[in-house]
Amino acid sequence: MHSPAHNALSRREFLARTTAGASLIALHPYSAFAATNQAHLRIMETTDLHVHVFPYDYYADKPSDTVGLARTAAIIDKIRAEATNALLIDNGDFLQGNPMGDYIAYERGMKDGDMHPVITAMNTLNFDCSTLGNHEFNYGLDFLMTSLAGANFPIVCANVAKTLGVTAREDETLLKPYIILDREVTDGAGTAYPIRVGLIGFVPPQIMNWDRANLEGKVQARDIVQAAEAFVPQMLEEGCDVIVALCHSGIGAAEHAEGMENAAVPLARVDGIDALLTGHSHLVFPSPTYDGFAEVDVAKGTVSGKPAVMGGFWGSHMGLIDLLLERDGNRWKVVAATTEARPIYQRNEDRSITALVESVPSVLASVEKEHEATLAYVREAVGKTSAPLYSYFALVADDPSVQIVSIAQKWYIAQMLEGTDYAGLPLLSAAAPFKAGGRGGPDYYTDVPAGDVAIKNVADLYLYPNTIRAVKVTGQELKDWLERSAGMFNQIEPGKADQVLLNPDFPSYNFDVIDGVTYEIDLSQPSKYGPKGEELNPGANRITGLSLDGKPVDPAAEFVIATNNYRAGGGGDFPGAKGDTIIFEGPDTNRDIIVRYIHTEGTINPKADGNWRFKPMPGTSVLFDTGPRAADYLSEVTTLAIEPAGDGPDGFARFRITL
Repeated sequence: MHSPAHNALSRREFLARTTAGASLIALHPYSAFAATNQAHLRIMETTDLHVHVFPYDYYADKPSDTVGLARTAAIIDKIRAEATNALLIDNGDFLQGNPMGDYIAYERGMKDGDMHPVITAMNTLNFDCSTLGNHEFNYGLDFLMTSLAGANFPIVCANVAKTLGVTAREDETLLKPYIILDREVTDGAGTAYPIRVGLIGFVPPQIMNWDRANLEGKVQARDIVQAAEAFVPQMLEEGCDVIVALCHSGIGAAEHAEGMENAAVPLARVDGIDALLTGHSHLVFPSPTYDGFAEVDVAKGTVSGKPAVMGGFWGSHMGLIDLLLERDGNRWKVVAATTEARPIYQRNEDRSITALVESVPSVLASVEKEHEATLAYVREAVGKTSAPLYSYFALVADDPSVQIVSIAQKWYIAQMLEGTDYAGLPLLSAAAPFKAGGRGGPDYYTDVPAGDVAIKNVADLYLYPNTIRAVKVTGQELKDWLERSAGMFNQIEPGKADQVLLNPDFPSYNFDVIDGVTYEIDLSQPSKYGPKGEELNPGANRITGLSLDGKPVDPAAEFVIATNNYRAGGGGDFPGAKGDTIIFEGPDTNRDIIVRYIHTEGTINPKADGNWRFKPMPGTSVLFDTGPRAADYLSEVTTLAIEPAGDGPDGFARFRITL
C-alpha cells in the first residue's frame, strides 16, 4: 500500500470538508489531502455476496444490473486508482445463496484442490481478508474448509471454536481469530512508514441452532462481544496501529445481551476497535434505515462513535471507510473518518434500473465455466405445473408458491413416519414465502408460469438449502405458532380506511402458513408476539376458528408438523419449535424433496386451498404493497376483496384490501 506524495491538507481543513458525513466521491485523488505526518487508509467492504459473481439472476434466468461482484469490482478498481493505501475486505456469506452455490455443493462437489468460483473471483480481485458469515456453514464443515483452502487471502473468525477454553484466548478456534497485516503507508510528504492493521472476524452464535446438524459436536460458538474483549487487547499487545472488526452481524440494540445475533453496537464499544464492517442484515449503512437507533449516527456514519459501514447485499454496494491517520511517535492513530456505501445501480422514478458501472472482464472470465454450468443446471426440467406459481399475494392470502412446498413436505414426512408411533397423529405442514418483496425489492417474487418446472423454478420456490424436519406439538403450541406468524400484520382499527397492513420489521420467511388446519386472523387484535418472537401481549388472540376437519382444535391434542431444520431448531423463536420437539431429522433438503415430489407426480396442481383468511371487519380497508406483476394474477385471488391503489414506494405496486 504505497501512495504518491501530494499537496498537504491540514487536519482542520480535512475535518471541515468531511463533517456530517459529507460525500468524498468528488475528492480525487483522495490521498491529496494528507498532510506531512498524516496518511489515509481506505477500507473497502463487500458483504453478503451469496455467490453473486455474475450480474445474473439465475432464478429468473436473465441478466441483472442489481447484483454481482463483477460490477462491484469496477468501484473497487476506481478506489484503488484514487489511492493505493487501500484494503479490500469481505464480510462473510459468500459460499451459499444462489444456484451457482448449490450447483457447486450438490452437483460438481468440492474435492481437495478444487476451486470454488466465488473464491476464484475474490482471488482475481486480490482481497486482503474475509470473515465467515452464518451461511458459510450450510453445506457442512468439510465443504467449508475445502472451499477456503483455495483462498489467496486470510479468513478470520474469533468466536467459533473446535474446543472452548476457560477464556476465549484459550479456545482452539476453527480459523485464526484475527490477522495482523504489516503494510506501508505514505504520508503527505511522500515518506513511507510501516503500519500494522489488525483484522478480527465475528459470526452470529446462532449458527449452532441454524446449522445444528452440521456443527453439533464439531464446533461451538462464543458471544461476539465476549470474544472481542478477549482478543482485541491481545492485538494491541502485538502492536496494532489500527483494528478493524469484520462483524457479520447487524446493527441492532445498543444494550449487550449474551449471544445476541445483531451485536454491532456493543461490539463497536470495545476499546481498541477503530472501525467496524457490518452485514448480515442485507441493508445499507449509512442510510436513513438506521435513523433513531441508539448510539448510531447516520449523518456521521458512526456506531458507538466508531466509523462503520454496511455494503448492502449480493454486490449491490461497496462499503467504504476512509480513515485519516496521524503519526504519534512510532505509531499511527485515527484522527478522523468518513463512511459511505457506493451502489452499482440506481432505481429510477419509473421503476427502471440504471447500471452505474460495467462488469470487470477479468472477474467474469474467472468464473465463466462455472456460470455456464450453472445455467445448464438450473434449466433442467423436472416436471410440469398445471397452474402458475407466484408469491405476489403470499402475505395476504393462501398462496400457490407456499402451497406446493407444504404439499411436498407433507408427502415426504408421511412416508418417513409410516410404521412409527407418530403415524396416527394428524400431519400438518408449515411453510413460509421466501421471496415476497421486502428488502429484496419489487422484483423479488416467485413467478413460474404454468408448464415445465425446472430446477431454477424449484430454487426460486425454496431459496435455502434447509433440510427436512418434523416436530410434535400440542394444539396450544400449534395456535401459538400461528400467533407468532400473525405478527406479520399491524393492528388494524375497525371502521378506518387505508391502514398499512404489513409490519416492515417482520421478515416474510417467518410468516409460516400451516396447512392441514383452517383458521382466521383477527387484525383488530394486537399481536401476541413481536418481530423476534418476544411475547408482547400474552392475552392476545389473533388466531380464531382454528379447526381440523371442521372441528375446533383441542389445546391438549397432539400434532406432527413438517418443517425445516432452521425452524425446528429454534430459528425465528416459534412456540413448539425450540429444538426440543423434533421427532424426525431427514438428510434431504426441502428443495430436493420438492424436486422429487414434482418428478414423482409428473404434473402438479399447486392451487391454494384457502385454508386461512382474514376475519371480516366491515367498513375497514388496508393497504398492501407488492410487485407490479401482481396485477396479472389479481383475478385468481378469490378469498380477498382486493383492488389496485396506485404506486407504492421504491417501485412497488399498491393494492387496497377491503376487510
